[in-house]
Amino acid sequence: MLPYATLVEAEAALGRSLSFSEAVWFRYSARMPDYLLYCHNIIFLFAIFTLAPLPLALIELGLPASVSAFKIQPKVRHPPTSFSQCYKGVMRVFTLVIGPLQLASYPIIKFVGIGTGLPLPSFWEAALQLLVYFLVEDYFNYWIHRLLHSEWGYEKIHCVHHEFTAPIGFAAPYAHWAEVLLLGIPSFVGPALVPCHTIIFWLWMVLRQLEAIETHSGYDFPWTPTKLVPFYGGAEYHDYHHHVGRQSQSNFASVFTYCDYIYGTDKGYRYHKALLAKLKTSSTNYNEKGQTNGFKDNRKFD
Repeated sequence: MLPYATLVEAEAALGRSLSFSEAVWFRYSARMPDYLLYCHNIIFLFAIFTLAPLPLALIELGLPASVSAFKIQPKVRHPPTSFSQCYKGVMRVFTLVIGPLQLASYPIIKFVGIGTGLPLPSFWEAALQLLVYFLVEDYFNYWIHRLLHSEWGYEKIHCVHHEFTAPIGFAAPYAHWAEVLLLGIPSFVGPALVPCHTIIFWLWMVLRQLEAIETHSGYDFPWTPTKLVPFYGGAEYHDYHHHVGRQSQSNFASVFTYCDYIYGTDKGYRYHKALLAKLKTSSTNYNEKGQTNGFKDNRKFD
């Protein structure tokens, strides 16, 4: 709840006129308790978990010829029951773990200094904060993920997430409740270190989940904007981790590739990529040779 009764009071306190976005925020939040504003996270996460993977599911079920070439594991086709069961599992954990965690974490959010007031952050301030959050979350997520691939961690917890050896968008948050709690911690570390406005916190949660859904999509679309992000892993990178499954000691990072590169846990993936490239080159050379020989044979036959 903002400490101003009117726009005039807010402008007097700031010593300037409110921007359009600040005026909109004032009208929306001036009389709303901070706790209710924070709880918007639950609505956003529910919408993301429900709606964002839906186009990917429709593509998988219909598989138009125009996008089939971009499917990373083309031989795997998930039936409708896989999507429904996965979504039910996600909603179960959302109701029992994620929602209550969001409600209970409000005192921590207030303590670290995430506020709802004015002024709103500038574009560059918000962009730098989000960059810090992605980098910090990626680093801590990497080590927790590696821990979950220990024998005990995988058998007791992480195996649930790896039920999908060919991942789908709905499977991004599909995991054991303990894994949701463990991997949820890094998401709060960045905002705790570099406090932000509530709007930026909302945006961080939304972008992080959208990124997770994209990396679990099962499709490597060449027009994806994330292709422009340096050191970004993407769907193909994480798909390899799921494809190998329990034996995977590669590609632990959630967003970027720098941790896997620094700590040498991308060797299996790089070997796999090099082998595929070699096989593709050999196949291309063989086909070109066959076509050339066929052309010569036709000339002799004529």
